[in-house]
Amino acid sequence: MLDFTPWKSAMYTGLVCPGMRLCLTVADMNCLNNDEDGMVTSDSFSKWSPYVLSVLRMVTAFLFMQHGMQKLLSFPAAPPTSPALFSLLGLAGILELVGGLLLLIGWFTRPVAFVLSGFMAVAYFMAHAPQGFWPLLNQGELAALYCFVLLYLAAAGGGPWSVDRWWRYGRDRTPLGRDRPVDRTSGR
Repeated sequence: MLDFTPWKSAMYTGLVCPGMRLCLTVADMNCLNNDEDGMVTSDSFSKWSPYVLSVLRMVTAFLFMQHGMQKLLSFPAAPPTSPALFSLLGLAGILELVGGLLLLIGWFTRPVAFVLSGFMAVAYFMAHAPQGFWPLLNQGELAALYCFVLLYLAAAGGGPWSVDRWWRYGRDRTPLGRDRPVDRTSGR
């Protein structure tokens, strides 16, 4: 069993950073499940996995959108050459910007993530793979990483903080994704 008693006294006297205070608060609330050896089990973090999925989707989409904004809007920095809108790079910018926006809000997450994953695979094999085998040397590690993170999002969905979830469950779900108690007398 984990014993946080010495740290509690240090926390209350102001000797511990605020981040540690959060960890101790979680431990004090008995949110950590420990096995007989005192090790934290995987069940202790499983309740957070849907929310971490939503955060992964939003962060990935925000970073992905920046590539489209750079190609189409020259923001946050202008690209070396501005692509024509009806070129391959223009199409890439449209997919990155619009697809990233849809992923950011979590609308049509699975099909959009699947299309963008395939787009990143094509981008890797067209632009990076001809320069060499290793992604670090051909500068394709970001395309490969986006490809597989987006493929995971296509399989896992958008998580509880998404328009998809709201659209599917409507008012029968709370903002945090927990089921509301069903009132059997009113038919809802």
